[in-house]
Amino acid sequence: MIPSETIEQIAAANDIVEVIGAYFPLKRAGANFKALCPFHQEKTPSFHVNPQRQTFHCFGCGVGGSVFRFVMEYEHVDFPSSVRKLAARAGIPIVEERGGEDESRQHESRRTLLKLHSEAAEWFQDNLLKREFAEPARVYLKNRGIDRRVAKDWQLGFAPENWDAFLKWAVERGYSRTQLLQSGLVKPRDEERPSGDIYDRFRGRIMFPICNDVGEVIAFSGRLLEADPKAAKYVNSPETPLFQKGRVLFGLNKTKRALIEANCAIVCEGQLDLISLFEAGIKNVVAPQGTAFTDHQARILKRFVGEVVLCFDADQAGQKAAAHSLDSLLQHDLVVRIVDMPAGEDPDSLVRRDGKEEFEKRVASARDFFDYWIERETVKVDMTSLSAKMQLARNLAETAGHVRDPLMRGQVLNKMSARLGLPASEFEKLVPQSRRDRGADRETAGPDLAVMPRHDLAMLCLLALRDREARAFLLQQNWRDLLEQIAGTDLLTKILDSKLDPDDSASLNAFMSKLSAKEEGLVSAWLMQKVPANGLEVTESWWKGLMQGALRRQLEIAETRIRLPQLTTGEVVNLQKEIVDLREQLHQISGLSSVSEAGR
Repeated sequence: MIPSETIEQIAAANDIVEVIGAYFPLKRAGANFKALCPFHQEKTPSFHVNPQRQTFHCFGCGVGGSVFRFVMEYEHVDFPSSVRKLAARAGIPIVEERGGEDESRQHESRRTLLKLHSEAAEWFQDNLLKREFAEPARVYLKNRGIDRRVAKDWQLGFAPENWDAFLKWAVERGYSRTQLLQSGLVKPRDEERPSGDIYDRFRGRIMFPICNDVGEVIAFSGRLLEADPKAAKYVNSPETPLFQKGRVLFGLNKTKRALIEANCAIVCEGQLDLISLFEAGIKNVVAPQGTAFTDHQARILKRFVGEVVLCFDADQAGQKAAAHSLDSLLQHDLVVRIVDMPAGEDPDSLVRRDGKEEFEKRVASARDFFDYWIERETVKVDMTSLSAKMQLARNLAETAGHVRDPLMRGQVLNKMSARLGLPASEFEKLVPQSRRDRGADRETAGPDLAVMPRHDLAMLCLLALRDREARAFLLQQNWRDLLEQIAGTDLLTKILDSKLDPDDSASLNAFMSKLSAKEEGLVSAWLMQKVPANGLEVTESWWKGLMQGALRRQLEIAETRIRLPQLTTGEVVNLQKEIVDLREQLHQISGLSSVSEAGR
């Protein structure tokens, strides 16, 4: 946990106009600033930034909140990551509170592993750029179009051929055997006897650091300079506390903004492919760790784009990877297209030979995956054979069943049935029943919308956020008991339950950081509104209205219960007293309201 005091300090040190202005230009509009919203397409600016309250709000799509929320939404990171990013920007150290000894140990272990990987990346890069033994690696990269600047930008390095060069360096830096084994950068000579000798996992390889979303090095991929039948071309870090290969996309820390802007991800197999495309100016690109997408990687990608273009190699392994990626991508409603790659070529060789524009033309003309798949499968089958044709129909129906979106699935089924010469209605029956139902269930599911509180509650929220006197009045009331009786008061309860200071923007930012995105959007909208000049009187009036409503509901319940048969004499007497008391309270509140109105 990051202490609230630290969050307030970080919010106070990061002016929201400066932070957002570093991402895209803002124009002054009176006391506020405005711009075209980065979170949805629009022609007229509806994105506003309030420097006084240190909040932003888009009146077009409803996104809004604190400086932390902006970084979360724009960078697609979680709250702790946004706090750390803004803390680093302001030079504020973060000391996180831990829940117990085990959690503290895990946190410290993670910090140590991150430090080890960061320093290892520097060491590998120092080897590549400065050491004589890395000359063959420099020549190889130069021939692949990777100069010194690109190598530095991507933190490329080189692992010497020695069995223990890295091991000796790391031990001299104070890292223990346990930490080095946990990192995966070294391995035991005998897997069955991990207590024996250990040696470097990466030797004689160009090193590609693998980073998480926020740019921290969490693993490595090492590539041989020359083909060796006795060794794998690529060796990757094993699964570690930092790295699970099915949960990471190479290059995402550099390319995620371009992905969002293009709403399309170009997916290639290797790190060099990605780097070549990125440096050629094609920046909306990612690479899975391995070839086929996992469900988790597809879920990550869906946060950024709606369409995926696969640029896997034309060989059998590449086609197999494309097929294996399909299920995960379609499960998350991603439109999938595939580039026809010439035999023996990859994105790296194509973009270096033909240039950016020609490669972009290939991407623009990439075929829908199912057009490609239907053609690929039908050329293998004797269409004059009924049994072969029916088996093909079942295989294609199984593939179509991966599509969750009902409209897209209908179009795919039409294409497949037309190619097979079967009625679409008959072909649809071949799709597995569970998958058809899954799409129907999803179609009927309602959208998850933010619920705006009714007007009186919204006004009380606004005043509790913005008016010091109004907030003080509400806090003096028996507000918990009253709000528990009224539906839709969750957000007002959170506002009153917090320690926010209406005149302190850092305090407001810290409070909003604890809300959901939709609640924060509502609060940011309220913070943009004008506060009534007579805020205390308005608050008293709305509060009395809530009290009257609650008392009337209690009175109605008591009057209904007293008419029930089989009540004991004691129960009747107690209900009579309750009714008299409730009527008296209502009379007093009505009298106060009348006096208040007369005074105005």
